[in-house]
Amino acid sequence: MSESESAPAAPASASASNPAAAAFARVALWFGKTGAWIVGLTAAAALSILVLVAIALAVAYPNLPEIGGLSDYRPKLPMRVFSADGALLGEFGEERRNFVPIAQIPKIMRDAVLAIEDARFYDHGGVDYKGILRAIRANLGEARGQGASTITMQVARNFYLSSERTYTRKIYEILLTLKIESQLSKDEILELYMNQIYLGQRAYGFASASEIYFGKPLADITLAEAAMLAGLPKAPSSFNPIANPKRALERQQYIIDRMLVNGFITTAQHDAAKAQPLKYRSVSEVPPNAEYVAETARQLIFNQYGEDTYTRGLNVYLTLTSTEQFAAYRALRKGIMDYERRQVYRGPEAYADLPADPKALDARIAEVLQEHPDNDELKAAVTLEASPKKLVAVLQSGESVTITGEGLKPATSGLAPKANPNVRIRPGAVVRLIKNAKGEWGITQLPEVEGAFIALDPQTGAVRAMVGGFDYSKSKFNHVTQAWRQPGSSFKPFIYSAALERGFTPATVINDAPLFFDAEATGSQPWEPKNYDGNFDGPMSMRRALARSKNMVSIRILQAINPGFAQDWVTRFGFDADKHPAFLTMALGAGSVTPLQMASAYGVFANGGYRVNPILISKITDAKGRVLNETKPPVLDESARAISARNAFIMSSLLQEVTRSGTAGGTQTRLKRTDVYGKTGTTNDSLDTWFAGWQRNVVAVVWMGYDNPRKLGDRETGGSLSLPVWTDYMGTALRGLPVQEPKAPPGVVNANNEWYYEEYANGAGVNSLGLEEIVAPPPNEEERKGILDLFRR
Repeated sequence: MSESESAPAAPASASASNPAAAAFARVALWFGKTGAWIVGLTAAAALSILVLVAIALAVAYPNLPEIGGLSDYRPKLPMRVFSADGALLGEFGEERRNFVPIAQIPKIMRDAVLAIEDARFYDHGGVDYKGILRAIRANLGEARGQGASTITMQVARNFYLSSERTYTRKIYEILLTLKIESQLSKDEILELYMNQIYLGQRAYGFASASEIYFGKPLADITLAEAAMLAGLPKAPSSFNPIANPKRALERQQYIIDRMLVNGFITTAQHDAAKAQPLKYRSVSEVPPNAEYVAETARQLIFNQYGEDTYTRGLNVYLTLTSTEQFAAYRALRKGIMDYERRQVYRGPEAYADLPADPKALDARIAEVLQEHPDNDELKAAVTLEASPKKLVAVLQSGESVTITGEGLKPATSGLAPKANPNVRIRPGAVVRLIKNAKGEWGITQLPEVEGAFIALDPQTGAVRAMVGGFDYSKSKFNHVTQAWRQPGSSFKPFIYSAALERGFTPATVINDAPLFFDAEATGSQPWEPKNYDGNFDGPMSMRRALARSKNMVSIRILQAINPGFAQDWVTRFGFDADKHPAFLTMALGAGSVTPLQMASAYGVFANGGYRVNPILISKITDAKGRVLNETKPPVLDESARAISARNAFIMSSLLQEVTRSGTAGGTQTRLKRTDVYGKTGTTNDSLDTWFAGWQRNVVAVVWMGYDNPRKLGDRETGGSLSLPVWTDYMGTALRGLPVQEPKAPPGVVNANNEWYYEEYANGAGVNSLGLEEIVAPPPNEEERKGILDLFRR
């Protein structure tokens, strides 16, 4: 009997009495007949899929890129510029990166990333198959796709593939993922991901993002901050905490929840992280006090490394410290703003229409001030109310400021009821505000005048501070290195230095009396020079003449020693002969110099007679800290000598008198030390003002003037404008240093409390100059007519 015959039939009584049971019996019978066929079909389908996968592997796998480079990954790292004490001064490159080994990435940062991106990262083989099936179902049923990328898949895509969403690319991504997993450890893959992923603000990698968003190293990150950063990979723009704080906060809170669910943190940690308020770093690219010096370093490095400058991860260490750089920056800005307070108010920067609806007012103010960003301590504000007795304005922060009394004085002309329409401050006017030393707000304006500050170590040439202008965002022109200006009286010491070699001494008596020169003598046009104060004081010692910056004396000295000799002499200090023509006007600093040249030249006096080239970069390292180049301090030997030690010593003595009783008198008192030396400088019509001076360890130069030269003002001089900047900086640079006055070198003697070259002592040198002259001013027009009449008779 066959199996089919032996199979019992369903009882008729059952089918009649229970239709449902009968139906179940029929289905069971069908499955019994077809089950084998379904199993076979399923097996065939599976076999077909395996064949297709095998074919795909055979075709695609050989075409996969080699991934050996991942094990020796060299990301495009930007060049970073640091001060000598490690402060970041600037960063250059399209991508901001800071590669950090996985062992140095905090656990909370790794856990935050895993919680939101790939919680099973250490459990799967690179492909989350459950996630892929879920994504396929979603993609078949929705117009918009859904991803299921693991961290390894993201590494494969970021390094080798495009971001297009196609099944072909997905297959390549899976195959490449499996290849990566077979050749790299999980920690190596996670290390690549956390250093490569883009996180907004030009930041690549979490170490760079930590610096940019929070201003701190990744090692110091908190749990709440780590969760915020972990939310960026999905959509860096949408979840940018600076641009979209509300949206970013929602995602951060969700990630903290995911960390708890996945067992990465405790409930207490979860609650504390959710409650922690986050403080973000300012979006400023670099500290505002160092843009000029950072850009100078970039130019120097680019000249050496070319385009690799921006991708090799070079770390460039400068010779200056952040403390002195900041002191120089503050001193120069204060000096410029002190001058600005004496200028006529030029009017608001712009005018804006303000809505009547108070709800729309705040948004309108924010919109207007986007085009007028704050300039460090100079804050932009929109005026809401203005009268001669009160001004109310709103800052970018939304703070409302009320100004009365002294704070209104700089803009008195703009607050007058009948003020010129172009100057008048009215509601909607964009004005600048600044706090005084007492913390009180006042009206000011962005300055038009410019300035420069440079400080060097005269013993080594190392730059100690550099500020190339008032505002780098307004003008990237570096006045320290690029501005060729007349030095005025600050050039006189180099003429006096030359005179010492021609027999002049500090005791030589020279006549401060009027002079007149025709065109042949000057090389251009007739010239009748004057002293700054318009007075002539007659015979005086060379020491006194330099201290009081007497023009007539300097001209007589240059005339006596020969302009050609002086022109050659100043080249010893690094000046260009062709920029200082051999005419008598050179005595008053009519040539052209840069502030950097002046600092280097004064350094020759400061270090005892040696010419030392300026040095800005002390060390260059690669991304792994290996030293590529290190600058060694110069050796001050006779090969570097520019002038004799005795010439430098006597010039120091003369220029010490300037800071004691001359045009820079009171400087020694203000700094409470005697070992400071220098010279003021003011050009014709007060177009430029200077102060150049030193102490044994630091030489510094300050320049102020307009880019398009114009008068600074009849009463503005090097002593009133540039000297205060120099003194402010020196107060910081010399703090704690003992007084160090130079010792007399061989070849000089002191007689009657004055220093001489020993061969010119006891009257052997030039004793006097110009005392025998009978000086008369040139005849005026009436006198000329009288003389002609006499001849006619």
